[in-house]
Amino acid sequence: MEIKATTICAVKRNGVTAMAGDGQVTMGQSIVMKGNAKKVKRIYDDKVVVGFAGSVSDAFTLSEKFEEMLQKYSGNLMRSAVELAESWRKGTMMRNLEAMLIVADKENLYLISGDGNVIEPEEGVCAIGSGGNYALSAARALIENTDMSAEEIVRKAMKIAADICVFTNHNIVVETV
Repeated sequence: MEIKATTICAVKRNGVTAMAGDGQVTMGQSIVMKGNAKKVKRIYDDKVVVGFAGSVSDAFTLSEKFEEMLQKYSGNLMRSAVELAESWRKGTMMRNLEAMLIVADKENLYLISGDGNVIEPEEGVCAIGSGGNYALSAARALIENTDMSAEEIVRKAMKIAADICVFTNHNIVVETV
């Protein structure tokens, strides 16, 4: 699955998880449709942060399904992520969704992949979307070589990604838990 027009980056450090997303919505390879979309949001009474990449309608659908799982499993992030991934793999509608999520609460950080996997990232750093590899590389370097906070790292990593990736802009939204 090739995800374009989004960059989401999350960093967990010193008991704080920060997640950032850019605001660009791109149609095809050459048209910026919107520059201030919000792809990172707080859910479940502001206890969980979710960021999404992929087809807009698919990402909204996946995000809504994840919220339903959080309600069903009383905010248990791991159980909700695993149940969502399982329903994704088994369901006919969910199987075709072209989207990915990063989800986090105070203790946990997970990437829910487009093929129905739940991945706990190494070193508390993950990123998705067209600029995800740029943001991931920058965040890993900053984690290893600085004492910056989680929020400072995601902001800097997103700036670097936006400087390099044409599908990522500098309109950054950051949420922390």
